[in-house]
Amino acid sequence: MTDVKVPDIGDFQDVPVVAVLVSVGDTVAKEDPLIELESDKATMEVPSSAAGKITEIRVKEGDSVTQGDVILVLEGADAEEGEDAPKEKTEERAKADSPAPKAAEGTASGSGDLHAEVVVLGSGPGGYSAAFRAADLGKKVVLIEKYASLGGVCLNVGCIPSKALLHAAKIVTETEEMSSHGLKFQKPEIDADGLRSWKNDVVKQLTGGLAGLAKQRKVTVVHGWGEFTGANSISIETEDGAKTVTFDQCIIAAGSEAVKLPFVPHDDPRVVTSTGALELDPIPKRMCVLGGGIIGFEMATVYDALGSDVTVIEMMDQIIPGCDKDIVKPLQKRMEKRMTIRTKSKVTEVKSGDDGLTVTWEDAKGETTTETFDKMLVAVGRTPNGKKIAADKAGVQVTDRGFIEVDHQQRTNANHIFAIGDVVGQPMLAHKAVHEGKVAAEVCAGEKRAFDARVIPSVAYTDPEVAWVGMTEEQAKQQGIKIHKGVFPWAASGRALSNARSEGITKLIFDPEDDRVIGGAIVGTNAGDLISEVALAIEMGADAVDLGHTIHPHPTLSETVNFAAEMFEGTITDLMPPKKK
Repeated sequence: MTDVKVPDIGDFQDVPVVAVLVSVGDTVAKEDPLIELESDKATMEVPSSAAGKITEIRVKEGDSVTQGDVILVLEGADAEEGEDAPKEKTEERAKADSPAPKAAEGTASGSGDLHAEVVVLGSGPGGYSAAFRAADLGKKVVLIEKYASLGGVCLNVGCIPSKALLHAAKIVTETEEMSSHGLKFQKPEIDADGLRSWKNDVVKQLTGGLAGLAKQRKVTVVHGWGEFTGANSISIETEDGAKTVTFDQCIIAAGSEAVKLPFVPHDDPRVVTSTGALELDPIPKRMCVLGGGIIGFEMATVYDALGSDVTVIEMMDQIIPGCDKDIVKPLQKRMEKRMTIRTKSKVTEVKSGDDGLTVTWEDAKGETTTETFDKMLVAVGRTPNGKKIAADKAGVQVTDRGFIEVDHQQRTNANHIFAIGDVVGQPMLAHKAVHEGKVAAEVCAGEKRAFDARVIPSVAYTDPEVAWVGMTEEQAKQQGIKIHKGVFPWAASGRALSNARSEGITKLIFDPEDDRVIGGAIVGTNAGDLISEVALAIEMGADAVDLGHTIHPHPTLSETVNFAAEMFEGTITDLMPPKKK
């Protein structure tokens, strides 16, 4: 008989058992899940340390357990595989299974308050992914974060809180628009404090979960601003004073910050970046959004729904630059009914006054317009933090623009230091950083890994959403690349019509040589979720027939990807197929 005990689960005591996943008499293999625990808003399954037949279960739902407590008893278990295995054999097996470590170029010199085999500077999605992956691979990890909570800009003041507010905005606009379909609601009462509190609760749930995951993995977290002081050391300004962390290897995940313009009075509290805009303090009567890119237009969508009179000023000839104009058009057409959009326009002056912010801009014809607003959001891009962390003191080269150049393994010019995310270049997207972070962590642990993504999708979580991946039609035109395309209008989608949102379009770009998918773009409800199928098709080298012959559930919006492929093939039956050229 072998006792299966609660393994090392980090610095946790009396962790609640939320589910028992097996029964007496079951036969389990090693690593099969036995129970599920929950702590600090994070859940984890406890696997069996051995194979055998369960003769007794010592815990039940609602019990609390600690490391070393007996979960159950196994009959016929191999002692070497269980908790009672000889320590020497277990260690030998662990060494044999571990990848050969890659020696760091430098080793820690001098003394510090903490030492890490791997230190990660920044805990955004890329940073915490890198830290957790390195810890899972057996590394002693220190994670440094400037915010009071883990998650970096994305979770604290970026991706997550903005999506919460966008969800609220969509509810407001949907109830308004249903009045023409037989459902009339009273005009909503906007409680900014309540909305802000809910948004903050969403953030706390996610950041609290990260804290729990860090604890489980025994990742040491240090809060404060960190800067390099040498090739193997970082100084951190914490609430308790300066601390020094020494390291063997480092992963820089320092992110970026909003660009500030010299002619804008950023010291005026009525001028905000996306961080300030998320506070809804206050919701202005008139708002100017400088920049019609993804961040600017998402926040314009929020403030419009909450009652502000919004004007968006964009220097380029379209909103959401980088995406094809035909995909952006349905969004712009819909939102022009709700707000003022000025493209091909350049703000030349912003003045602070008692009655508001006076903004002057010039259009493509050279004509100027001056209007006064209660608040201005400046969303004209982000700049990397490469020059703010004293990377040069570690021998890391930083470009004039603040980017850190890396190779396909995320390694900088200093062999023991890696960099990921916004600080290594465009696109500045959290999902790119996550994959880069895992690559860097695995290379630190001696694994043969490289960042080799064919494509990285982009999404504007506006209403409707806009998403694209791979080659765009405009890029192909500029580069002189011949392409074919299949376009399906959502006006022929049963699901889109039943959602009363038929303005969408799904477009696929094909290589004329072999009909493989090389790009795609979608505008419409949940486009950000739908674009993943196109990204996978490109990664897998799928062609039009692959997508056209894949059975999609009906009626769904995902069918539009299938239909776009059929439009290209000429096999569509939900519309008249286009004539072959």
